[in-house]
Amino acid sequence: TPSRWHLLLEAGWAGNPRLKALVGGEPLTPDLASRLLARCGEVWNMYGPTETTVWSSCWRVSPDAVQAIDLGRPVLNTSVQVLDRHLQPCPIGVPGEIWIGGAGVAIGYHRQPALTAERFIDQPQAPDPLATRLYRTGDRGRWRCDGSLEHGGRFDDQIKLRGFRVELGEIESRLLGHEAIARAVVALREDAPGQARL
Repeated sequence: TPSRWHLLLEAGWAGNPRLKALVGGEPLTPDLASRLLARCGEVWNMYGPTETTVWSSCWRVSPDAVQAIDLGRPVLNTSVQVLDRHLQPCPIGVPGEIWIGGAGVAIGYHRQPALTAERFIDQPQAPDPLATRLYRTGDRGRWRCDGSLEHGGRFDDQIKLRGFRVELGEIESRLLGHEAIARAVVALREDAPGQARL
């Protein structure tokens, strides 16, 4: 995760030109990508939630494109789609929600049928066999003209902190459960690169 890479860099890690750095679990920033490119032979941005067996797409970061980090293209046996609210494919350049299908898609959440029904859909008649079961990521995205996927944030208030999913609304709700608290707002901030805090 980027937070772990930051820890290595802060500890004085010099890198290795033969190393292929795989970065995922949190957004890869241009600053971190540049710092890793200076120390590694290759840097790859990896994207995908746990429900799709972690990596669903990847992109090799190049020095000339470090300011426009994207999610790349789907990995083998994976279907990545950007769909509108009617579950129809969005045209190139038009944002929608990222849905993932393929061999790595989970069957659902253990003993949570309502959440499974909310996040997974079955499309037995889908023309693409990798799209017969899809996972709704909650991530906004759009296809670029070059065929790569661009991330556009979340549709909800879920964030990633040190590789863990955090629902800001759940924290606010728990805080509001205390009798001495009338209002609560939880936000992610980064006072120093790689030092994200709630």
